[in-house]
Formats: sequence, structure tokens, C-alpha cells
Amino acid sequence: MALFNVRVYGLLINDSNEILISDEQEYGMQFTKFPGGGLELGEGLIDGLKREFMEECRVEIEVLSHFYTTDFFVKSAFNNSQIISVYYMVKNITRLNLPIKTEVFDFDGVPEVEKGMLQTFRWLKLSGLSADDFTFPIDKHVAELLIKEK
Repeated sequence: MALFNVRVYGLLINDSNEILISDEQEYGMQFTKFPGGGLELGEGLIDGLKREFMEECRVEIEVLSHFYTTDFFVKSAFNNSQIISVYYMVKNITRLNLPIKTEVFDFDGVPEVEKGMLQTFRWLKLSGLSADDFTFPIDKHVAELLIKEK
């Protein structure tokens, strides 16, 4: 039986032409990615993305347009599933009220007990964006697509 892991991510660009990224620590690993995560059973892509932004960023978003869907094979870094990721351009419709950091992996506090995870957010200027800013192959590819669009 094939195992597929469907993930959905939002590309949120502010008025200063910066994109929101997430630094996380989970499963004994540190990684940088775009905000978003796994789709839950019975959930559509847009609803899943809105839920993820509420959970991670405490902000309501509007989905503006589809940006990219994985079109190459990627094995999960965490299990034996195949990752399929869908990226959307989004904008916040409520005020983004997050502590924003400037240093990579500048976490506050201790991991959430139930998830064992730490998370913080940074803005990166699109003009200085690099695939090397990200950990996972799909995010690196999306960063390269964003760079080409500039």
C-alpha cells in the first residue's frame, strides 16, 4: 500500500516585500520551512491551510492563488511516505501578531509537551531569498520559483 502525505503551505508576503518563514524544532531535528503543514482526514486544501495558519500564526488568511504543487518524487524526512505539497499565495485578513525573530532558530521557552516542538517566525526579504534558507527539497524548489518570479 502506498502512503501519501499531503501537505499545504502558505506564501505570505508583507508590504515590505518580505516572506514569512517558520523555524521549527521537532523529532530531534531543526528545520526551516514555509508556514503550513499536513492535511487532516476529511479536510480540503484551503480549509487545511486556514487551520494551519490559525494554529501556527494565530491569524486568519485569504487564499489568493495556487502557486505550486509538487511535481517530483519526495520521500518524507520523518517516515516512509511520499510527500505531495501544495503551495498557495495568501494574505492575512486579521492582524499578524506574532513575535518575529531575526536570527535562525531563536526559540523562546521549552517545547510544547504534547508535540515536543518549538517554532518561531522570521521575515525574509524576497530580494535576498535563497534555496539555502530552507531545509526540505520542496521548499528549496519553491524558493527558486519565487526567485525566478522577481
